[in-house]
Amino acid sequence: MLQIALGRARVASIQQSEVRIGLNRPMTHSSTSILTTERIAAEVAARLTGGECIALHGDLGAGKTHFVRGLVKGLGASGRAVSSPTYVLLNVYDTPRMKVYHLDAYRVNGADDFDAIGFGELLDQGGVVVVEWASRVTDLLPADRIDITLEVTGENARTITVVGGKDAGER
Repeated sequence: MLQIALGRARVASIQQSEVRIGLNRPMTHSSTSILTTERIAAEVAARLTGGECIALHGDLGAGKTHFVRGLVKGLGASGRAVSSPTYVLLNVYDTPRMKVYHLDAYRVNGADDFDAIGFGELLDQGGVVVVEWASRVTDLLPADRIDITLEVTGENARTITVVGGKDAGER
């Protein structure tokens, strides 16, 4: 069982068997709250070993930044500092397990903007690189990335699909 702190005296628990990184076949999960989205992300975080690239997909307001907050919590840090890097392009979060490099491609003018901040070097730092709006920089992303799609299915409902990982290079 994984537990993540969610503020004063609130601890969420989730069975590790409830969430799986999809590898080459998609794993789909339902969320009806921010809390559940963070729980799913924390379980993904529990399976990270360092060196992964996570490509986040979803419309505006789908919960991509909430998902990153759950990853950071799942790696043992407070999620309070997590915010969308839309205007700064990159936020870095130190966690007890590894650094999280949180990028947002929403406002970039193409892959050159990511190259200019050393995106390629970030992939070699041993942390986890998370890219919101990843479809805007697909050419830069490694083939063995983890693709996570957050689809809005209702006012508070989301379908979260996880696919990819270290074995996905043949995609």
